[in-house]
Amino acid sequence: MESFPPLTLIEDMSYLSHDTGGVGHPENPARLQVIKETLELSSWYSSVALVSPNSAAREDIKRVHGENWLFRFEEAVLRGNTYIDHIDNQVCYDSYNVACLAAGAGITAINLIENGGGKNIFCLVRPPGHHAEHSNPFGFCFFNNCVIAARYWQKHYNKKRVLIFDFDAHHGNGIQSAFEEESGSYYISIHEHPSFSYPGTGYRDENGLGKGKGSILNLPLQPGDGDIKVMDLLDNVIPKKLADWQPDAIIIAAGFDAHCEDHMSGLCFSTDLYYKIGRKMKIWADKYTEGHLLSILEGGYELSVLGLSVESYLRGLTSE
Repeated sequence: MESFPPLTLIEDMSYLSHDTGGVGHPENPARLQVIKETLELSSWYSSVALVSPNSAAREDIKRVHGENWLFRFEEAVLRGNTYIDHIDNQVCYDSYNVACLAAGAGITAINLIENGGGKNIFCLVRPPGHHAEHSNPFGFCFFNNCVIAARYWQKHYNKKRVLIFDFDAHHGNGIQSAFEEESGSYYISIHEHPSFSYPGTGYRDENGLGKGKGSILNLPLQPGDGDIKVMDLLDNVIPKKLADWQPDAIIIAAGFDAHCEDHMSGLCFSTDLYYKIGRKMKIWADKYTEGHLLSILEGGYELSVLGLSVESYLRGLTSE
């Protein structure tokens, strides 16, 4: 019988080199530092396998992003630009290479999963990715890490029915735009209602286009919504879709900015809710994908609760 570590963590110190101008910018290196420090204090951390990622190859990124965007990104950092398109999208000289390494974490994880190196993998990466679209950065995101991983899984391991589930407080416009015209790729997002939250997409009636009609499930929440509403969706709404879709690969866009203490949204998730979400993800993986599950860090910006939230989620993923 195969033996796997309860969790594999993909991490690299190079992620700290993406300089967004210090702690005044919410997406800063301290995010990963506080997560890692919190995880190291966990009783289960000694059983975690630690793996360094490989950078995504250019052809892997180009399955999701146009080459014009890759050139524009590269040129911007080489010229010494401090942001691209909008001041939110801060960059430094190392940002392009760090973004390639972040995009490569999911690919590294998939190769481990498919070649017997692990089942349950969390990618501790930055910059995040779910807002990044084909030719443009948005909301601190430059390459869409989750979609790049999904395309790699489809291309190299013939996975036909890939699901991305996103519980970040903000809608993943980049994931939706990549998947919305396909019948074999699926996107479920729980997020704050677009009337109140960036990026203004993710209305319930955005459910796919053409042959992709029905492949998108947006579940927007009202400001103040929290544990009770989310658990109702996880217990009663989403399972019906999963039963219809029967995914053969699951990727989690794991954002933690819906916490009550994180003022990047008006949602009110408790730390314990992330444990419950982790438990649900493990149940889904056991039911549909032989326990194989890939989670990739997205948002989460309040340092006082970010590490605790991630630890809670991972504890849920690894509990029996």
